[in-house]
Amino acid sequence: MHRGSCLCGAVKYEIHGDFGAGYFCHCSRCRKASGSAFASSALVATKDFVVVQGDDALKSFSVNGMHRVFCSHCGSPIISRRDAMPDAVRVRLGTLDSPLESGPLGHIYTGSKANWFEIHDELPQYFELPPGE
Repeated sequence: MHRGSCLCGAVKYEIHGDFGAGYFCHCSRCRKASGSAFASSALVATKDFVVVQGDDALKSFSVNGMHRVFCSHCGSPIISRRDAMPDAVRVRLGTLDSPLESGPLGHIYTGSKANWFEIHDELPQYFELPPGE
């Protein structure tokens, strides 16, 4: 099991299952939502993501079937979910309190990455999504 929380501690969650693929996303929407050069997230089964405190503090910004869920007190992004993928959520890895055995598998949407950011690791880079995603 993994645990996570927002910056102010109002929201706490648990993950009762395995993480799916995780990526550093460089698309313009993730950059704006994170306020950084990229967002780090990994797939988790919806049934395995459990809010244990602060469900009433969670708010959502939704557009085109994408819902970005954040703490209404401190603004920490917690998860995102898509109408087209009801069985999975993307957990923002920066909100984890538990250590992970391994990090993201690569960089996605590098075709729209911030021009001021250079990728210096050896992870695969994908102009959009990896083949088969």
